[in-house]
Amino acid sequence: MPEGDTVARTAKRLDTALAGKVLTVADLRVPRFATSDLTGRKVLDVTPRGKHLLTRVEGGLTLHSHLRMDGAWRVFEAGERWRGGPAHQIRAVLGNTERTAVGYRLPVLELLRTEDEDSVVGHLGPDLLGPDWDAPEALRRLRAAPGRPLVEALLDQRNLAGIGNVFACELCFLARATPWLPVGDLSEDTLGRLVNAAKHLLEANRDLPNRTTTRPAAALHRAHDRLYVYGRARRPCLRCGTPIRNAERDGRPTYWCPRCQSGPVPA
Repeated sequence: MPEGDTVARTAKRLDTALAGKVLTVADLRVPRFATSDLTGRKVLDVTPRGKHLLTRVEGGLTLHSHLRMDGAWRVFEAGERWRGGPAHQIRAVLGNTERTAVGYRLPVLELLRTEDEDSVVGHLGPDLLGPDWDAPEALRRLRAAPGRPLVEALLDQRNLAGIGNVFACELCFLARATPWLPVGDLSEDTLGRLVNAAKHLLEANRDLPNRTTTRPAAALHRAHDRLYVYGRARRPCLRCGTPIRNAERDGRPTYWCPRCQSGPVPA
């Protein structure tokens, strides 16, 4: 599931493949931009912003993409067979003489003026993996709605950018709070530690192929022990042994340990 760590890793891979090189192939397979021609332009950089990707090219243009649940960018060497899904799922192809980047199942793909990037990312809160990270500001935004359930506040990209459902569930576990505990019920110290933990987890996973919140991935023998609660429904909690529970809310799975985490649980 793409979250801030995945997006940062994707941006690094795309930047390495494309930045500083002239596009010899640029195929945007969405109706609105299908006739746009970026060939002959140099890619300046590929920058992550929360869970958004900004590919900047010469001429003051930015290709904005978002992976959401299933999207992915794959990079291939020249002449290498593309893998990532059937051809009808390809939404973008950007290539130079050495490498080709192929975007599969991208639910958001738009071309805009670089000067207008704020129209798509200006609403985001401090980026956990960005140069603008501001912990006090992130805390201020979280505290602004004390009655809001913790998991909702963490997932709101206007508070802090980069957290998805996996990290939100894991952070609630680390805070020993159910996902539905009101933000205002957490002490200032607990909320501060939670924000610091969020930054630590995303930074620790930015360069890892397999996400983990428990201990270094190299020390793990079983893949399902890489996370404390997410995806572990009915498996024993790694801390206390109690079976992990899962509740579906608006199509989003939310995992928690009924013993380790305290607070209200919706019926």
